[in-house]
Amino acid sequence: MSNPDVMESIRGQIEGNAIILYMKGSPQAPQCGFSAQTVQCLMACGEKFAYVDVLSHPEIRAALPSYASWPTFPQLYVDGELVGGCDIVTEMYQTGELATLIKAAAERAANSAAT
Repeated sequence: MSNPDVMESIRGQIEGNAIILYMKGSPQAPQCGFSAQTVQCLMACGEKFAYVDVLSHPEIRAALPSYASWPTFPQLYVDGELVGGCDIVTEMYQTGELATLIKAAAERAANSAAT
């Protein structure tokens, strides 16, 4: 059973960041190959993104899979929606779809911060 406070914290992180990646490690020092691959795709899009190291936050690591019914890490959320994990992000990057999605989310976030 997940702690409701942890779920609320996750919800706040996802709603408070246009682009957020739940990963193992950090963008500068990923702790698994899937996280490293996902970070490379995101960084190639050229926009800033937030991240949470699930290895440093075991309560989030335990609760997040039930938040969006996605069992593995990394998990990328854009505009509050789960995009997916490494395979989906990599495929979207290769087709150009990821860059379009990321740039649009960053633009919306910048516009809403400006108002």
